[in-house]
Amino acid sequence: MAAYRGRFAPSPTGPLHAGSLVAALGSWLDARAHGGQWLVRIEDVDTPRCVPGAAERILQQLAACGLVSDEPVAWQSQRGERYQQALNQLIDPGHAYPCGCSRKDIETALEIQGASRERHHIAVYPGTCRPERGGLQGKPARAWRFRIHETADVAWADRRLGPQAQNVATEVGDFILRRADGLWAYQLAVVVDDAAQGITHVVRGQDLTDNTARQILLQRALGLPTPAYLHTPLVLGANGEKLSKQNGALPLDLSDPLQALNAAAQALGLPPRTGSVPQALTAWTTAWARGVAGLESTPLPHEPTP
Repeated sequence: MAAYRGRFAPSPTGPLHAGSLVAALGSWLDARAHGGQWLVRIEDVDTPRCVPGAAERILQQLAACGLVSDEPVAWQSQRGERYQQALNQLIDPGHAYPCGCSRKDIETALEIQGASRERHHIAVYPGTCRPERGGLQGKPARAWRFRIHETADVAWADRRLGPQAQNVATEVGDFILRRADGLWAYQLAVVVDDAAQGITHVVRGQDLTDNTARQILLQRALGLPTPAYLHTPLVLGANGEKLSKQNGALPLDLSDPLQALNAAAQALGLPPRTGSVPQALTAWTTAWARGVAGLESTPLPHEPTP
């Protein structure tokens, strides 16, 4: 059986907040409960959104909570060559193609089709620059997209949420691999990095569930294994929406790390603990291994999903 390897992959757009600590703690506990390794990867590929010093502060916050990577921290900004190799691998068989559409072009095409976009949902790309539709037609290439087959129904089992399914063709469309500004898209970077680091189990926030189908399609196209997924509950802000840096989330108050960890543990269905941080982490690890958190709706897979 494959050895368990999990990870926590924050974006350094600001310090950790209460919601991100839930995902960090959940991923750490899952790795420890199954005798595995826990890695930290700084997802700083979107450089315009990265805040100077935020990555270092995140690592300090994690350390204050007793959550330290078992291997040297990986930085996405140093892995561009790997992403280019993956893009080339997708281009050759026709899985990826250049796109010359601006955001305005896409919105106009959707308006002509009479398509509407729900709030907080991405616009479904209408396939304007697909090779079979004439390609760029003289426009300069702005980005690279992953070509979705019309029957791209993806089903997977989330360890907490249970059976999941998404038709990527109708709900997302051909998605971006490399952006018009030359930066690498999250979907490609995370798939390449998870495979390169041998990640077998991904534990992350429920807001990322919608990304899973796209990542599975990329894994299949690149011939990479699919990890087992568990999406943790979200921490909501006062307005009822996901607590996030964009939603006014305050940085973690770590004057008392155990208090912050107890709040995160409660969100994961674990009881509060007293004593030291190491004692609390040990107790929660035991509880997680026994299934006390009650997060899993399906048995824990010890190997990645084929």
